[in-house]
Amino acid sequence: MPQLPFASSRRAAPGVRRLALLACAAMGIAPATTTLIAQGTATPARAVLVTGASTGIGRTITEHLAARGWFVYGGARRAEDIAELSRIPNVQGVRLDVTEPAEIDSAVAVVRRAGRGLHGVVNNAGVAALAPLVEMDDRDMTQLLDVNVLGPFRVTKAFSPLLLESKGRVVLISSISGTLSGALFGAYSMSKHAVEAYGDALAAEMAPFGVGVSLVEPGNFRTAIGRTTSVQIQRTIDANPKSPYATQMRAMLTNMANYDRYPEPVAVAEAVAHALGDATPRRRYMVVPAAREAEVTIRKAIDELVQLNQWSAYRYDRATLMRMLDSSLVRHP
Repeated sequence: MPQLPFASSRRAAPGVRRLALLACAAMGIAPATTTLIAQGTATPARAVLVTGASTGIGRTITEHLAARGWFVYGGARRAEDIAELSRIPNVQGVRLDVTEPAEIDSAVAVVRRAGRGLHGVVNNAGVAALAPLVEMDDRDMTQLLDVNVLGPFRVTKAFSPLLLESKGRVVLISSISGTLSGALFGAYSMSKHAVEAYGDALAAEMAPFGVGVSLVEPGNFRTAIGRTTSVQIQRTIDANPKSPYATQMRAMLTNMANYDRYPEPVAVAEAVAHALGDATPRRRYMVVPAAREAEVTIRKAIDELVQLNQWSAYRYDRATLMRMLDSSLVRHP
């Protein structure tokens, strides 16, 4: 992982440190947010906002960034989670429900008052709901799209003036489900396909102003999603026990119980850190714990390319497709 430019392994002399802390107090900067470099000057740690920071991938991202010198505003909905986040060094818990515009506006005000600026927004908050599309409850679909799609849209829009000021970064936690889709996963995949399109469009719109946009696409990692989705699946089964999909739903319920066997999402946090801190961030970071997940995802993307080419009046032959692939590999080594 690249060393952040404001980090230093050497401590300033005690007298210089005291002067720096007094200067920080005068500027309204908490001492925990300041790193003293060798020359004895005070450099505020770069600040980022992480939504859905209380558990799972969001909590891991928050802890990972904070431990590496970033100051993290950790968004959460419950008071106890906000308090717990605030006990982590370099973290300030912030009330933030991505479906509530008033809370988003309040979070913007908190960040502006702190005076640190904002280098990045990590749109992590998300939910899952699994069900046959022809039977899915409207409320589950509406909540899913409200959190997973409109959430990043609202948050990024609200914080965009700060990001434009800093020429910062936007990171969207998507999923390999933004490429893959299948039975019972349709609604979740719809939301992540939308995030993929949003990320590409946002990147094109923000690039002229120096703001970078990256999509991080995790596979299966240990999070609370297994437990929360199990509750939703059971509710769906109970609501329609005679469904022709009942057997598939029960099998999915069993699969969700295995989520705790997956690894912790540290690799996802590392990808986020690269997207925020590297001079040349990638547009996409597929982060999966097993080669099989990567293979399935890449094969699906290739299948779509082939299907697009099948019925076109301007169909390309194999040699031309291979040249296109080679050209893309040169652009994205």
